[in-house]
Amino acid sequence: MLQTLFRLYSKKWTPKGYHLKALKFLIEHQSGLLLLDPGLGKTSITLAAIAFLKKKGLIQKVLIVAPIRVCQLVWPAERNKWKDFHGLSMVLLHGPDKEELLQIPADIYLVNPEGLDWLLGVEKQMTKSGKQSIKPDRKRWKKFGFDTIVIDEISKFKHHGSGRFRALKQVNDTLQRRWGLTGSPASNGLMGLFGICFIVDGGRTFGQFISHYRRKYFHQSYNGFGWELQEDAEEKIYDRIAPLALRMAAEDYIKMPTLVPNYIKVKLPDKARRIYDEVWKDLIAEIDERVVTAANSGVRINKCRQIANGAIYLDPDVQALLKLPTKNREWVEVHDEKIKALDDLIDSLQGTPLFVAYDYGHDLERLLKKFGKDTPNIGSGVTAARAQDIERQWNAGEIPLLLGHPQSVGHGLNLQNDKKHICWFSMIYDFELYDQFIRRIRRNGNKSGRVFVHHILAEDTVDDDMLLAMSAKNKSQQELFSALKKRAKMKY
Repeated sequence: MLQTLFRLYSKKWTPKGYHLKALKFLIEHQSGLLLLDPGLGKTSITLAAIAFLKKKGLIQKVLIVAPIRVCQLVWPAERNKWKDFHGLSMVLLHGPDKEELLQIPADIYLVNPEGLDWLLGVEKQMTKSGKQSIKPDRKRWKKFGFDTIVIDEISKFKHHGSGRFRALKQVNDTLQRRWGLTGSPASNGLMGLFGICFIVDGGRTFGQFISHYRRKYFHQSYNGFGWELQEDAEEKIYDRIAPLALRMAAEDYIKMPTLVPNYIKVKLPDKARRIYDEVWKDLIAEIDERVVTAANSGVRINKCRQIANGAIYLDPDVQALLKLPTKNREWVEVHDEKIKALDDLIDSLQGTPLFVAYDYGHDLERLLKKFGKDTPNIGSGVTAARAQDIERQWNAGEIPLLLGHPQSVGHGLNLQNDKKHICWFSMIYDFELYDQFIRRIRRNGNKSGRVFVHHILAEDTVDDDMLLAMSAKNKSQQELFSALKKRAKMKY
């Protein structure tokens, strides 16, 4: 069984007041969103709700959908941490033997979102109109007998057109309880709330169709691309979602380290500036006699982000022309200004541990070349066991420099104790990943009074634009949180 991979502890779960508040919410809501910041114990709260309802005979079989690292590291570890939950058996449905694992009797089954197609027996076909149809095998699904679903990091279901959303939507009616957990429900705007709420309540909050939701609360932007909120729509959205969601901010219940941002500007060398300006303006540049093209604005921005960082991938057509290998995308270095700035930051910290976020593969390659190939890294391909080992070493103060990719680090790791320095070597657009990365350090249990977030930014580049966009997204989400907290006082 999954729980045998983790040591059993005999400590009793002693809930604080805010734990009981959230526990009461889950028990009373067959459909509910628990919007808790990392560090407030949403995993233990949910396990307590499952244990209580199972003891009362109100639930029998639970499916938890979560990112794979959260499935492997968080849920089983939390189950084993408190003796109150030792009676809950768990099975992780992952790997080549998952069909056999599904036959093992258990109280809780864990699966990552990418495994839902298999679990639901999804059949995909192209229609005559060119669209893909998604059809789950309801007979297969119903024989498993799941009566409760918990979606940890439900923001991954915000895209109503995604396959995972469309598949789960068709079997939601077979479930008695549907709970969604996240700390970032509106990280990229309020449009994503439709998908998140629908998965939990089947459309009771915002209706059955995204088109109706758009027409009621949004209008198309003046250039025809994207959607903007109608006047007074925010308050209406907040009113609608309030009965479905409980928001709890870490700052309201526990002492959190103060967040201190620091912006380190670097200037592009003349050659890099010329390449950057040409890509930005003309969508084409020549780098060491190899052509780098940008077919559209999205690709152009991506290439400008890479140039700002210091390297750029070559295009597949150029690789084919020069007969370059395609297995590993070739890239060329443009400048090393960010590498130098990071080196200076490390020197200034004089051995204080630093957690560095990178985005592109060539960022990682250059960082490892500069700071040593054995520098610990949590990125694609890192096993759960290795990630757990890195977490232990970091928290023990044995790692002075740790590299991490936001998509691999965003959920499931607890990197805290007295560590207080984070550095964004590569800026990103996704506020949820940005926020969650920082919260690996800034969370309950961190003994530091302050957490410093350093940003290495290439001057007069897309780095500045991304920072502004991040601020706007944060403002949107914080407004949602504030509204939910005000409305919650009327009931709780």
